[in-house]
Amino acid sequence: HATEKPHKCGDCGKGFVWASHLARHRRVHTGEKPYRCAECGEAFSQGSHLAKHRRSHTGERPHRCPACGKTFCQNSDLARHHRTHLGKKNLRCGDCGKFFRAGPALARHQRCHRRERAHRCGDCGKGFVWASHLERHRRVHTGERPFPCGNCGERFSQKSHLLQHRKTHSPDRPYKCGDCGKRFGEVPNFLVHRRAHSAQKSFTCGECGKSFAWASHLERHRRVHTGEKPYECPECGESFSQSSHLTKHRRIH
Repeated sequence: HATEKPHKCGDCGKGFVWASHLARHRRVHTGEKPYRCAECGEAFSQGSHLAKHRRSHTGERPHRCPACGKTFCQNSDLARHHRTHLGKKNLRCGDCGKFFRAGPALARHQRCHRRERAHRCGDCGKGFVWASHLERHRRVHTGERPFPCGNCGERFSQKSHLLQHRKTHSPDRPYKCGDCGKRFGEVPNFLVHRRAHSAQKSFTCGECGKSFAWASHLERHRRVHTGEKPYECPECGESFSQSSHLTKHRRIH
Protein backbone atom coordinates (compact mmCIF):
# COMPACT_ATOMS: atom_id res chain seq x y z
CA HIS A 1 0.00 0.00 0.00
CA ALA A 2 2.97 2.31 0.57
CA THR A 3 4.16 1.86 -3.03
CA GLU A 4 4.19 5.05 -5.09
CA LYS A 5 1.38 5.28 -7.67
CA PRO A 6 2.91 7.36 -10.45
CA HIS A 7 0.40 6.45 -13.18
CA LYS A 8 -2.48 8.92 -12.86
CA CYS A 9 -5.83 8.84 -14.65
CA GLY A 10 -6.39 12.10 -16.52
CA ASP A 11 -10.17 11.87 -16.04
CA CYS A 12 -10.58 11.21 -12.32
CA GLY A 13 -7.07 11.52 -10.87
CA LYS A 14 -6.90 7.98 -9.50
CA GLY A 15 -3.34 6.64 -9.26
CA PHE A 16 -1.93 3.21 -10.11
CA VAL A 17 1.35 1.41 -9.49
CA TRP A 18 1.48 -0.12 -12.96
CA ALA A 19 0.67 1.38 -16.33
CA SER A 20 -1.28 -1.76 -17.28
CA HIS A 21 -3.68 -1.15 -14.39
CA LEU A 22 -4.19 2.43 -15.53
CA ALA A 23 -4.92 1.21 -19.07
CA ARG A 24 -7.52 -1.20 -17.72
CA HIS A 25 -9.06 1.50 -15.51
CA ARG A 26 -9.32 3.95 -18.43
CA ARG A 27 -11.96 1.68 -20.00
CA VAL A 28 -14.33 2.80 -17.23
CA HIS A 29 -14.31 6.25 -18.82
CA THR A 30 -14.02 5.30 -22.50
CA GLY A 31 -16.48 2.41 -22.45
CA GLU A 32 -14.03 0.33 -24.49
CA LYS A 33 -14.71 -3.44 -24.40
CA PRO A 34 -11.89 -5.17 -26.30
CA TYR A 35 -12.60 -8.72 -25.11
CA ARG A 36 -15.33 -10.30 -27.26
CA CYS A 37 -16.95 -13.71 -26.79
CA ALA A 38 -16.54 -15.86 -29.90
CA GLU A 39 -19.78 -17.73 -29.11
CA CYS A 40 -22.34 -14.94 -28.80
CA GLY A 41 -20.54 -11.68 -29.56
CA GLU A 42 -20.93 -10.09 -26.12
CA ALA A 43 -18.00 -7.80 -25.28
CA PHE A 44 -16.21 -7.10 -21.98
CA SER A 45 -13.79 -4.51 -20.65
CA GLN A 46 -11.60 -7.07 -18.84
CA GLY A 47 -10.28 -10.47 -19.82
CA SER A 48 -11.31 -11.94 -16.46
CA HIS A 49 -14.93 -10.93 -17.10
CA LEU A 50 -14.84 -12.68 -20.47
CA ALA A 51 -13.39 -15.81 -18.84
CA LYS A 52 -16.27 -15.91 -16.34
CA HIS A 53 -18.83 -15.32 -19.09
CA ARG A 54 -17.49 -18.15 -21.27
CA ARG A 55 -18.42 -20.64 -18.56
CA SER A 56 -22.06 -19.99 -19.47
CA HIS A 57 -21.28 -21.60 -22.84
CA THR A 58 -18.88 -24.35 -21.75
CA GLY A 59 -20.78 -25.40 -18.63
CA GLU A 60 -17.58 -25.24 -16.56
CA ARG A 61 -18.33 -24.96 -12.82
CA PRO A 62 -14.99 -24.72 -10.99
CA HIS A 63 -16.30 -23.50 -7.62
CA ARG A 64 -17.40 -26.41 -5.39
CA CYS A 65 -19.33 -26.17 -2.13
CA PRO A 66 -17.38 -28.03 0.59
CA ALA A 67 -20.59 -28.79 2.48
CA CYS A 68 -22.70 -30.51 -0.21
CA GLY A 69 -20.48 -30.78 -3.29
CA LYS A 70 -22.66 -28.60 -5.52
CA THR A 71 -20.65 -26.68 -8.13
CA PHE A 72 -21.00 -23.14 -9.51
CA CYS A 73 -19.70 -21.05 -12.41
CA GLN A 74 -18.75 -18.06 -10.28
CA ASN A 75 -17.38 -17.66 -6.78
CA SER A 76 -20.11 -15.12 -5.95
CA ASP A 77 -22.77 -17.77 -6.68
CA LEU A 78 -20.97 -20.22 -4.39
CA ALA A 79 -20.84 -17.61 -1.61
CA ARG A 80 -24.59 -16.97 -1.94
CA HIS A 81 -25.31 -20.72 -1.94
CA HIS A 82 -23.06 -21.30 1.08
CA ARG A 83 -25.37 -19.14 3.19
CA THR A 84 -28.08 -21.79 2.81
CA HIS A 85 -25.96 -24.06 5.01
CA LEU A 86 -25.71 -21.49 7.80
CA GLY A 87 -28.10 -22.04 10.69
CA LYS A 88 -29.94 -25.26 11.50
CA LYS A 89 -33.32 -26.26 10.16
CA ASN A 90 -34.87 -27.19 13.50
CA LEU A 91 -38.57 -26.61 12.74
CA ARG A 92 -40.12 -29.92 11.68
CA CYS A 93 -43.36 -30.45 9.76
CA GLY A 94 -45.48 -32.94 11.69
CA ASP A 95 -47.08 -34.28 8.51
CA CYS A 96 -44.10 -35.13 6.31
CA GLY A 97 -41.03 -34.62 8.53
CA LYS A 98 -39.49 -31.87 6.41
CA PHE A 99 -37.38 -29.32 8.32
CA PHE A 100 -37.40 -25.51 8.02
CA ARG A 101 -35.31 -22.68 9.45
CA ALA A 102 -38.08 -20.12 9.95
CA GLY A 103 -41.64 -20.30 11.24
CA PRO A 104 -43.24 -18.47 8.27
CA ALA A 105 -41.68 -20.93 5.81
CA LEU A 106 -43.01 -23.88 7.82
CA ALA A 107 -46.47 -22.28 8.01
CA ARG A 108 -46.59 -21.80 4.23
CA HIS A 109 -45.51 -25.39 3.69
CA GLN A 110 -48.13 -26.82 6.05
CA ARG A 111 -50.94 -25.28 4.02
CA CYS A 112 -50.19 -27.97 1.41
CA HIS A 113 -51.14 -30.64 3.97
CA ARG A 114 -54.17 -28.89 5.47
CA ARG A 115 -55.99 -28.38 2.20
CA GLU A 116 -57.70 -31.43 0.74
CA ARG A 117 -56.71 -32.09 -2.88
CA ALA A 118 -60.19 -33.10 -3.95
CA HIS A 119 -59.85 -32.24 -7.63
CA ARG A 120 -58.26 -35.24 -9.38
CA CYS A 121 -56.91 -35.47 -12.92
CA GLY A 122 -58.61 -38.32 -14.77
CA ASP A 123 -55.51 -38.93 -16.90
CA CYS A 124 -52.69 -39.14 -14.36
CA GLY A 125 -54.43 -39.06 -10.97
CA LYS A 126 -52.68 -35.95 -9.69
CA GLY A 127 -54.72 -34.04 -7.11
CA PHE A 128 -55.25 -30.28 -6.76
CA VAL A 129 -56.66 -28.02 -4.06
CA TRP A 130 -58.49 -25.79 -6.53
CA ALA A 131 -60.51 -26.72 -9.61
CA SER A 132 -58.82 -23.92 -11.57
CA HIS A 133 -55.43 -25.57 -11.02
CA LEU A 134 -56.80 -28.88 -12.27
CA GLU A 135 -58.20 -27.13 -15.34
CA ARG A 136 -54.81 -25.58 -16.06
CA HIS A 137 -53.05 -28.92 -15.52
CA ARG A 138 -55.42 -30.75 -17.90
CA ARG A 139 -53.97 -28.74 -20.80
CA VAL A 140 -50.79 -30.79 -20.40
CA HIS A 141 -52.78 -33.80 -21.61
CA THR A 142 -55.16 -32.12 -24.07
CA GLY A 143 -52.68 -29.73 -25.68
CA GLU A 144 -55.28 -26.94 -25.43
CA ARG A 145 -53.90 -23.40 -25.83
CA PRO A 146 -56.73 -20.96 -25.09
CA PHE A 147 -54.65 -17.77 -24.82
CA PRO A 148 -53.83 -16.27 -28.26
CA CYS A 149 -51.43 -13.39 -28.87
CA GLY A 150 -53.25 -10.43 -30.41
CA ASN A 151 -50.15 -9.44 -32.38
CA CYS A 152 -49.03 -12.64 -34.08
CA GLY A 153 -51.70 -15.25 -33.30
CA GLU A 154 -49.41 -17.65 -31.41
CA ARG A 155 -51.34 -19.50 -28.70
CA PHE A 156 -50.39 -20.51 -25.14
CA SER A 157 -51.70 -22.92 -22.53
CA GLN A 158 -51.26 -20.45 -19.66
CA LYS A 159 -51.94 -16.73 -19.42
CA SER A 160 -48.57 -16.13 -17.74
CA HIS A 161 -46.84 -17.63 -20.80
CA LEU A 162 -48.80 -15.28 -23.07
CA LEU A 163 -47.80 -12.25 -20.98
CA GLN A 164 -44.16 -13.30 -21.18
CA HIS A 165 -44.43 -13.76 -24.95
CA ARG A 166 -46.06 -10.37 -25.51
CA LYS A 167 -42.86 -8.68 -24.34
CA THR A 168 -41.26 -9.85 -27.59
CA HIS A 169 -43.52 -7.39 -29.45
CA SER A 170 -42.37 -4.46 -27.34
CA PRO A 171 -40.88 -1.58 -29.40
CA ASP A 172 -37.72 -1.57 -27.27
CA ARG A 173 -36.71 -4.94 -28.81
CA PRO A 174 -35.26 -3.84 -32.18
CA TYR A 175 -33.59 -7.14 -33.17
CA LYS A 176 -36.10 -9.33 -35.02
CA CYS A 177 -35.46 -12.95 -36.02
CA GLY A 178 -36.12 -13.42 -39.74
CA ASP A 179 -37.11 -17.07 -39.24
CA CYS A 180 -39.73 -16.88 -36.49
CA GLY A 181 -40.31 -13.17 -35.90
CA LYS A 182 -39.22 -13.22 -32.26
CA ARG A 183 -37.69 -9.92 -31.10
CA PHE A 184 -34.78 -9.21 -28.76
CA GLY A 185 -33.50 -6.16 -26.94
CA GLU A 186 -29.84 -7.22 -26.90
CA VAL A 187 -27.54 -8.51 -29.63
CA PRO A 188 -26.04 -11.43 -27.59
CA ASN A 189 -29.48 -12.92 -26.86
CA PHE A 190 -30.46 -12.45 -30.49
CA LEU A 191 -27.32 -14.28 -31.71
CA VAL A 192 -27.85 -17.19 -29.31
CA HIS A 193 -31.44 -17.51 -30.53
CA ARG A 194 -30.39 -17.43 -34.20
CA ARG A 195 -28.13 -20.43 -33.64
CA ALA A 196 -31.21 -22.48 -32.76
CA HIS A 197 -32.47 -21.98 -36.33
CA SER A 198 -29.16 -22.63 -38.05
CA ALA A 199 -28.26 -25.74 -36.02
CA GLN A 200 -29.37 -29.15 -37.27
CA LYS A 201 -32.42 -30.34 -35.33
CA SER A 202 -31.50 -33.99 -34.96
CA PHE A 203 -33.29 -34.69 -31.65
CA THR A 204 -36.91 -35.63 -32.40
CA CYS A 205 -39.74 -36.18 -29.93
CA GLY A 206 -41.27 -39.64 -30.27
CA GLU A 207 -44.67 -38.37 -29.11
CA CYS A 208 -45.36 -35.44 -31.44
CA GLY A 209 -42.47 -35.38 -33.92
CA LYS A 210 -41.16 -31.95 -32.93
CA SER A 211 -37.39 -31.62 -33.41
CA PHE A 212 -34.71 -29.81 -31.43
CA ALA A 213 -31.11 -28.76 -31.95
CA TRP A 214 -30.04 -29.89 -28.47
CA ALA A 215 -30.83 -33.02 -26.47
CA SER A 216 -31.44 -30.92 -23.34
CA HIS A 217 -34.23 -29.05 -25.14
CA LEU A 218 -35.85 -32.33 -26.18
CA GLU A 219 -35.64 -33.58 -22.59
CA ARG A 220 -37.32 -30.39 -21.36
CA HIS A 221 -40.01 -30.62 -24.06
CA ARG A 222 -40.90 -34.24 -23.23
CA ARG A 223 -42.20 -33.11 -19.84
CA VAL A 224 -45.14 -31.60 -21.75
CA HIS A 225 -46.20 -35.17 -22.54
CA THR A 226 -45.13 -36.93 -19.33
CA GLY A 227 -46.31 -34.25 -16.89
CA GLU A 228 -43.01 -34.65 -15.01
CA LYS A 229 -42.16 -31.74 -12.68
CA PRO A 230 -38.69 -32.37 -11.23
CA TYR A 231 -38.12 -28.89 -9.77
CA GLU A 232 -39.71 -28.62 -6.32
CA CYS A 233 -39.98 -25.45 -4.24
CA PRO A 234 -38.28 -26.06 -0.86
CA GLU A 235 -40.60 -23.55 0.79
CA CYS A 236 -44.06 -24.86 -0.14
CA GLY A 237 -43.52 -28.10 -2.05
CA GLU A 238 -45.05 -26.96 -5.36
CA SER A 239 -43.35 -28.58 -8.37
CA PHE A 240 -42.46 -27.26 -11.83
CA SER A 241 -41.40 -28.73 -15.16
CA GLN A 242 -38.67 -26.13 -15.76
CA SER A 243 -36.12 -24.60 -13.40
CA SER A 244 -36.91 -21.12 -14.76
CA HIS A 245 -40.55 -21.54 -13.66
CA LEU A 246 -39.37 -22.48 -10.16
CA THR A 247 -37.12 -19.41 -10.08
CA LYS A 248 -40.07 -17.13 -10.92
CA HIS A 249 -42.28 -18.88 -8.36
CA ARG A 250 -39.75 -18.53 -5.53
CA ARG A 251 -39.98 -14.74 -5.78
CA ILE A 252 -43.41 -14.93 -4.11
CA HIS A 253 -41.74 -16.31 -0.97
